[in-house]
This record gives sequence, structure tokens and C-alpha cells, in this order.
Amino acid sequence: MPETKPTSIDFSDRIFDLRRERSHDDLWSMLDRLYGTHPDYAKFSKALDRAMRVAWRDRPEDLRLLDLKRDLEPDWFQRPDMAGYVFYIDRFCGTLARVPEKLDYLADLGINYVHFMPCLKPRPAPNDGGYSVMDYGKINPAYGTMDDFEAATTACRERGISVCVDMVLNHTAKEHAWAKKARRGDPKYVDYYLMFDDDTLPKQYERTLVEIFPNDAPGNFTWYDDCQKWVWTTFNEHQWDLNWANPQVFLEMAKIMLNLANRGVDVLRFDAVAFMWKRMGTRCQSEPECHMLLQALRAVCRIVAPAVIHLEEAIVSPAEMLPYLGRGEHDGKEGNLAYHNSLMVQFWSALASSDTQLMTYVMGAHFPPNLTNATYATYLRCHDDIGWAVTDEDAAVVGLNGHLHRSFLSDFYEGTFPGSFSKGELFQYNPETGDKRISGTCASLAGLEKALDAKDAIATDRAIDRILMGHALIASSGGIPLIYMGDELALTNDYGYHDVPAHAHDSRWLHRPMMDWAGAEIARSDPDSVQARVWTGIRGILARRAGVREFHAAYPTEILQTGNAALFALARRAPFGSVVCVYNFSDCWTALPQSWLVQHGMTRHVDILSGGAVASDGGAVPIAPYARAWFR
Repeated sequence: MPETKPTSIDFSDRIFDLRRERSHDDLWSMLDRLYGTHPDYAKFSKALDRAMRVAWRDRPEDLRLLDLKRDLEPDWFQRPDMAGYVFYIDRFCGTLARVPEKLDYLADLGINYVHFMPCLKPRPAPNDGGYSVMDYGKINPAYGTMDDFEAATTACRERGISVCVDMVLNHTAKEHAWAKKARRGDPKYVDYYLMFDDDTLPKQYERTLVEIFPNDAPGNFTWYDDCQKWVWTTFNEHQWDLNWANPQVFLEMAKIMLNLANRGVDVLRFDAVAFMWKRMGTRCQSEPECHMLLQALRAVCRIVAPAVIHLEEAIVSPAEMLPYLGRGEHDGKEGNLAYHNSLMVQFWSALASSDTQLMTYVMGAHFPPNLTNATYATYLRCHDDIGWAVTDEDAAVVGLNGHLHRSFLSDFYEGTFPGSFSKGELFQYNPETGDKRISGTCASLAGLEKALDAKDAIATDRAIDRILMGHALIASSGGIPLIYMGDELALTNDYGYHDVPAHAHDSRWLHRPMMDWAGAEIARSDPDSVQARVWTGIRGILARRAGVREFHAAYPTEILQTGNAALFALARRAPFGSVVCVYNFSDCWTALPQSWLVQHGMTRHVDILSGGAVASDGGAVPIAPYARAWFR
């Protein structure tokens, strides 16, 4: 008898089974250790397997094709033509329905990755800027509907633009359906959260916990009279921490993750991942179980939606951050992206001091040359404040007092330090610890606002050079450079937030201005305008980056010693050659010996960024104030 050909459904199920087999050990080795002794583990295991198969069968055909493409090209997100853009939907274009009409603007800039800032349905304000989610299956009604969201992701995909969205893992809003049921005493949902009948255990935990928002939300627990419970609330009273020791929480969040993947999400930004697992006597941050959970979630995605990658938001020290990109047993199996917070901090630190010694030490001592199946999201600014993550130990290596240096940086970028070019505002000042964080746009922190106010043409030129130097740095360091909305147009601080009651208490709204579409038109029509100089500069940097094969994230990054405190240098080492990148963090001319550049890999004597030949004066290559150069 002739052999029966498999139906499309049979073939589809075979693909699922192959992927399930591929990631079986990555998934179940973690879940066995996390939940193997839980009385409901067998039931949970069957439910998870069923949920994955249902999500696979519901996955649209065009996304299945994208799964196949990215299985064949697993380095798609590491390539040098990747460049990202981050924005709040309402402040960028109003609603999701208007996103497609703005894609020409983004494509012209060189963008093929967009991050829609929190867009799932939050509780009414205050909602931590949208990170207090009350329904993971709906879109914030101010932005549109889930149909609008799918239309936007489809339009992006058709233009070759990947979409990133936020998925908060550590907590839900207290108005979430699970929390409402827990509040009514439903034992199933009480176990979804961390709830206590009295304050005995909360007081014991508090001994080693830190406060995230000491001004607005002191402590880590909140008492609720209606349910007579203490609830773990790390961030805000309205954000209830989930109990990830309950396998049912994993199952629920896996379903949410796969639903978003099937709606067209390419990158899931997992928020607050460091806080997911609690252990008495610790900070309850970055516990080993966090990494087990994240590896398991990654394996679930690789089975059902391998086109999707994970960005893990952990703004912690380098030693604590790197495991989120997979280290040790999780190597190549955990997050694909993590924010390079240290690069941002060290950029602003070196810029204020005109000294790169701390930056050179930190970047060389704490970060490996490359990573397995992972890379960094590099950036100069984001929606959040800047916390000065400079340790006392690192500062001491280069002869600095950590406390004094952190204080200097806050004073400098607030604009109160004598001679500062910057204008910013403090965020969450803690007089007991001396911790002072900073808010401000890239342009204002880099000196443009103050220069424009003073109508100082030379200072304006210097500020623009600082902005472009920073963007050249994040474009060359390895990873995906992210442009925060408006930075490409040199948007300055928005002081109007002081007049908005819902925002006035939070200085981070200083650097969350509305998109300047009039400025965008000026950037395209008036080449002498500040907007055009920054737009054209950043656009050119991204275009040059796309053609530099050495910038593929899989190739090692080597931090170089220049012997000149004003200069920061790195080399990107590929099997076929090197690119040496040099940045001058001072407002003075300086020089590098031509022999140094040749020694470190320069062979063609060409600056890739400018396209010009490398000039030499008596064997020395002059480096202009705030210069950025990529030598091949």
C-alpha cells in the first residue's frame, strides 16, 4: 500500500515534538529542582505541557515561519545592523493605531527594533509608569485594544522591525483578578502571593531587605485591614509580589508569555527579575532560583515560539548582572539580552570627570569579551533615573573615594557643582545613606540645554559632540544600541511635569517629554539646526555600524589601555580583522601614537565613522575634543 503522507497538522505536531525534545532538559531539569517536591507537581507538569501544545497550535502561520527563519539564523539579534528605539506610545504618537504611520521615520533613522514602553492594562494612576499591571491579556485602553496591538506588531514585522514589550514578572497590581480573589480569602489565590497573618516574618525579612523607593514607598510590606493580612510589596503598596515558589504562578505566567508571543511580540522584556525569589536572611535579590526560573521560561519559548528572545531587566552590579545572560550551568540558556547599565553609568562618570581610568578598569575587569547566545542592550538614557552604580572597591582601584565620587556625580549632573555643563534633578534622595540619583534627558545632561539658554555657540558644539560620542560608544561596544525617544532630536528636559499632579512627585518625568514632531521636520529640512546635527549624526553612526562586520556581538570586545586618562579605547576582534574605537572624554585636544594604533590592529589608516584618512603629525594621531573614531 502507498505510504500515507502526513497532514499539515501531523507535520506541525512533529515540529513541536522536535523542539520539545530539544529543550526538554533545559526546561525540566530546572522545574524538577524548583517544584519537584511540591504536592501538585505532577498535575502542574501535565498542565504546562498541555498549555505549550495549545499555544503552538494557536500560533499564526507567519510567526511559525519566523520561528523557522530564526532557528536557522539564531544570531539575528547579534548582527551589527540591529538598532533599537524605545518610546512611550502616548508620548510618541498617541495610540497604537498611529504607530504604523511613524515607521517610515524610524526606518529612515536606521531602526529595526522598537520597544513599546509598558502597554498592558495597568491599574489607574498611580501605577508606577504602567508597571503595575492589572490585566496581562489587555492593552492599556488609553493606547487602544489588543486588535490595535496586533495590527501594530504586524505592520512592524512587515517592515522588518522587531517589537519588544514589557512583562512584569515580580508582581501584579493589587487590582489584578488574582489579587482580588486572594483578598477575598480564596486559598488558591492567597498562595499566588506572599501574605502573612501577622508581622513576625515580615519583620525578620526586613532585617536584610533594602528599600527601592524610600521616599514614596518605605518598607517592603503593607498591612490591609479588609483581609487582615500583611502583603509583600517590594516596590509600591499597589504592587503585590508573586509567590514564584508556587508552580501555579509559573504556569500562569508562561501562558501569558506565550499569548504575547502569539500576538506578534519578538522580545519580551522581563521586568524586576532580580526580585522573583525570596529567601530569609538575604536581600531577596538574584537568588539562584531566579536563574532557574528564567532558564525554564526561556526553554518554554524555545519550544513554542523560538523567534522570541528575552530581555531581562536587572539593574545591578556587573557580577550580579552577567548571570542573567547565562553563566555557569545556565550558559547560553537564560536571557538573550540584558541592559548594560554599567556602560551608561561609566559614560556619564567619565564625562563629568574627563577621566576614563575608572571606566577602563570596570569595563575591562568585570565584563567578559563575549557571551554565548546573548548580548547587551547598550544605551545612554532610558525612562528611568541614573543610579550611580560605582562600588567603593572599584573606585579605590583607581584612587577614588566611592562615596565622594558618587556624590560628585549627582552634584555635577544636578548642575550644582562649579563648572558643570549639566542640568538635571535629583531622584529619591536618601539623606541617611547619601544616595542621590539623577533624572534628565541625554541632551540636558550632556550640556545642550545650558548652552542653548546661554546662546553659546561653542558650548552648543561641545554638547552635540558629547551626545554623538556617546551614541558612537554604544554602537560599537557590542550588543544592540537603544535610542531613547527624542534623544535623536536632542530633546531637553520637560519641566512641565511639575504642573501635572500625577507626575509632580516623580522627577523621572523630567526626561519623558512628548515627541517633538515639529523638531523632526526641522531635522530633515534645516541642516544647520541643532535637531538636524544630532539626527544626522546618530543616523550616520547607525548606518556606519551596520556595515562593520567586526561589530557582530559574537566577536570579542577588548578594552585597551591608552596611557591617556582622557581617552577610552576598545577593540572589536573578528577572525578577519579588528576595529579600534577611540573616544576623547575631555574638551581638550590630545593625541595617540600612530604606533599604538598599529600595534592594536589598525591596518588601513581609515576612520570608518568619518570615512577620512587617519592624519598623523610626527607619528602622533591628533584626537579632537569629544572625538569618536573607529580605526580599521
